[in-house]
Amino acid sequence: MCLAVPGRIVELTDTDPVTRTGRVSFGGIVRSVNLSCVPEAGVDDYVIVHVGFAISQLDEAEAERVFTYLEQLGELDEIRQPSPA
Repeated sequence: MCLAVPGRIVELTDTDPVTRTGRVSFGGIVRSVNLSCVPEAGVDDYVIVHVGFAISQLDEAEAERVFTYLEQLGELDEIRQPSPA
C-alpha cells in the first residue's frame, strides 16, 4: 500500500524552484524530500510526503492526528527502517 505521510521541514537544503529540497522529520526519522511542489513551505511547516515528494502543506494539529493514526495501524514501520548506506 502506498501512503503519504506527514512530516515537519527541519532544514532547506536547495532553494532552486525546480530542485528545491529539504530535510523532513517524520516523528524523529529525518529524510531528504523534494519540496518543489510546495514552494511556499518553509522550516517548521508540515507537509504531506509521498515517495520522496512533498505534495501539500497541512497544519500541525492535522499532522499529529494523522501520525498518531498511522502509528496505531503499524504503518510507520517502513520509514523507521535504517536508510541503506
